[in-house]
Amino acid sequence: VGLKSLSTAEVMAIALGNRDGLDLATDIMARKKKLTAIRSSTRHELAQEPGVGEVTARKLLAILELGRRFSREEALNQPRITSPADFANYLMADMMYLEKEHLVVLTLNTRNYITGEHTVYIGSLNTSVLRLAEVFQVGIRHNAAAILVAHNHPSGDPTPSPEDVNVTRQLVAAGKLLDLELLDHIVIGHHRYVSLKERGLGFD
Repeated sequence: VGLKSLSTAEVMAIALGNRDGLDLATDIMARKKKLTAIRSSTRHELAQEPGVGEVTARKLLAILELGRRFSREEALNQPRITSPADFANYLMADMMYLEKEHLVVLTLNTRNYITGEHTVYIGSLNTSVLRLAEVFQVGIRHNAAAILVAHNHPSGDPTPSPEDVNVTRQLVAAGKLLDLELLDHIVIGHHRYVSLKERGLGFD
């Protein structure tokens, strides 16, 4: 039987390799509901779940980390950004379940190939604490032809806030002054994203 036809609990049981793996996997999925809830748990938290323990907790987190790395590797096979979807897919696996907001800058060359990825800020995105210079210093330091900016919403809802639009507007203006274009700013949620450029938010 192909793995695609199995339930999540059945696939998990095979990966764990425990004699009572299916019962345990079924119990875990019944409590956690989603794999994302497992991935966001710490090893200690998982180990405290009934019947899990330290070894199984490590295995579970290792399995999910492999899945994350596979998604990341798939994205890295296409490092040229030609659309907001390319941009979002490149960062989605790493950013969509972060518990704090992270602002990431991608530097691009003249053909829109990624030349670097830099986390420049962690915390609530707010112009009163975010220094725009930090964003553009990355691009200038790496001799970028243009930059892309992304940040995540830990709530999972990528709808841009008024502050997101305000930050974007200031980044666009600063980019024009420095002759370093901001090509887009995306907000990443749980398997969803919003391109502010596509919606004309802050790019007016």
